[in-house]
Amino acid sequence: MIFRSCAGGIVFYGNKVLIMKNEKNEWVLPKGVIKDDKISTEVALDRVKIECDVDARILSTAGQTSYEFYSISRQKPVCNEIIWYVMESDSDKCNINKEEGFKDGGFYRIKDALDMVTYSQDKSIINLSFQKYKSFRKEQANI
Repeated sequence: MIFRSCAGGIVFYGNKVLIMKNEKNEWVLPKGVIKDDKISTEVALDRVKIECDVDARILSTAGQTSYEFYSISRQKPVCNEIIWYVMESDSDKCNINKEEGFKDGGFYRIKDALDMVTYSQDKSIINLSFQKYKSFRKEQANI
């Protein structure tokens, strides 16, 4: 089995979260493999920018998830371990990168996004991250 370390972002703008539809018609979060001596925070921010053309900033860690799949091209099973970051954008504008294989996406109301997202792990990390995001915003308002 091939193990890959990845990083991604759960990006919020108010009560909306950024999700994308991939080439398999799955609604997912922006993420990518950590390589070339990059650190996880760089990869997470880069993938949000590359996949969605969104400038975001990291507010907190969100947690980790993992999943396995069989790679036809490698003829081996692959395990992706993803570290997630809670992020915020100053705008809900995005431009989904179709050259990266994405078909659709944008910022959706949390309730709608949770109904749309394909994988239960992603639903859970969005839910937990939104609670962290709301707490962070509340703390900032009290400063």
